[in-house]
Amino acid sequence: MKEAGYYDESINNGVVVMATAQSQQRHMQQVVYRILDANLDRAREGLRIIEEWCRFGLNNSPMAGECKQLRQEVASWHNAELRSARDTAGDIGTELSHPQEEQRSGIKSLLQANFCRVQEALRVLEEYGKLYHPSMGKAFKQMRYQVYSLETNLMGYERHQLLWRSHLYLVTSPSDTLLETVEAALKGGLTLVQYRDKDTDDTVRLEQATQLRELCHSYGALFIMNDRVDLALAVDADGVHLGQQDMPIAIARQLLGPQRLIGRSTTNAEEMQKAITEGADYIGVGPVYETPTKVGKPAAGLEYVRYANQNSTIPWFAIGGIDPNNINDVIDSGAERVAVVRSLMQAEQPTLVTQYLLSQLHRVKPEESSRFSSGRYANAPIKN
Repeated sequence: MKEAGYYDESINNGVVVMATAQSQQRHMQQVVYRILDANLDRAREGLRIIEEWCRFGLNNSPMAGECKQLRQEVASWHNAELRSARDTAGDIGTELSHPQEEQRSGIKSLLQANFCRVQEALRVLEEYGKLYHPSMGKAFKQMRYQVYSLETNLMGYERHQLLWRSHLYLVTSPSDTLLETVEAALKGGLTLVQYRDKDTDDTVRLEQATQLRELCHSYGALFIMNDRVDLALAVDADGVHLGQQDMPIAIARQLLGPQRLIGRSTTNAEEMQKAITEGADYIGVGPVYETPTKVGKPAAGLEYVRYANQNSTIPWFAIGGIDPNNINDVIDSGAERVAVVRSLMQAEQPTLVTQYLLSQLHRVKPEESSRFSSGRYANAPIKN
């Protein structure tokens, strides 16, 4: 079989054969140009959406600047030759849609969708760009890796920022009204929830954790999985909380990556310092009072709360038997954040109890918030 574009003098229409091959080549060239044009637009649009959140939502100049730099680099390849191939009226893709594109459950969902959009577009540009210019494939490959890093840093930053702003932490216990109780607390202003169930089958835990994660994210709250790194990954939780007998933080970090949160329970100064050194994002400090949640474990008392107030360099939550009757004693000992179980899970009106607990916590000047904005976490990726 002779290759396309051959010229055979023995055939009268040899010129026609050559012309047909050339027209096919031009047609294929135009198809490639249209693909490049469409994906250059797609990448620039997605980057602009992410940039706007970095600029106006986070007030984060370095991240906004990185988005702008990437956007301008993409634009430098978007020349008149590629734009001239555009055929919007003849593009069947303008009629295609998917239900997931029609709605966004929150900022996280919006950002995630646009990161995926940008990354897919860059991959297309990397491959088809090799047919257009010798350097185009390599350039977009590097940009794709840069966007992966930006996604990790931005999503991690979002979670850490919300963690520092959270002053009340609900740790759930098994309940027939689990979802209703958590939603009622979320309506009261709760922004941090941990799903804790030691005894239920994994199939049930997976279902409940998925429902809770969706519920938390719909209210803009963080969702943490107790103990189980595998379930945290399975349901796309914001992080995991580990006890002293659970896996090392370093191993959990390898599995979860840098963008998710890792908390550690601590009962004394030595455990606290070890958790901080190993890279915990936050710690539990307690139990402040004896609690049936920790059977047989003696109370650490308010003295440990005072120690944490003076020595912890990361967010910490006083936990253990804290309720509306004693929360002010805990606050007076230096706590600005508390975690509760029974106070909300067994409350007749979880929304009102949440509002009351938050009102007491917010009467304390949030010095930790200013530490976030001016110190280790200011305008920078977390745990990069």
